[in-house]
Amino acid sequence: MGSVALSSGNFEQTVTGDGIVLVDFWASWCGPCRSFAPVFERASEKHPDIVFGKVNTETEQSLAAAAQIRSIPTLMAFRDGVLVFSQPGALPAHALEQVIQAVRDLDMDEVRTKISGASSSR
Repeated sequence: MGSVALSSGNFEQTVTGDGIVLVDFWASWCGPCRSFAPVFERASEKHPDIVFGKVNTETEQSLAAAAQIRSIPTLMAFRDGVLVFSQPGALPAHALEQVIQAVRDLDMDEVRTKISGASSSR
C-alpha cells in the first residue's frame, strides 16, 4: 500500500479510526529519518492492513508541536483511536516488526480499562 502523507487536515481523522495506524514524524534534513524511511516503506508494503502515515515536521510544525514531538524520527502507533506506542529514534526493520506485532497483540478492552482507571484516579 505504501505510506500516506499526513497533515493537520487529515491527521485526526486518520488516527482516530478503527485499526492500526503507524505515524513517522520526520524531516528531510534528518539523517536518521532518511535511514528509517525505506524501513518504514518496506513495512508498509508488507502490512497492507495497517495505515502507515508520515508527518513532515518542517511543513507541519503545528501538528508536530501538538503531538509534542521533541526528537525525530519519532514513531507513534495508534490502535482503534488510542495512542499505544510513541518512541523517538530510527528503528531497524526487526524492531519495527516487533512493535507491529506488539500492537497487533494488544487486548484493547484491557487498554481502555487501564486508560479509564488512570483518568478517574486523577
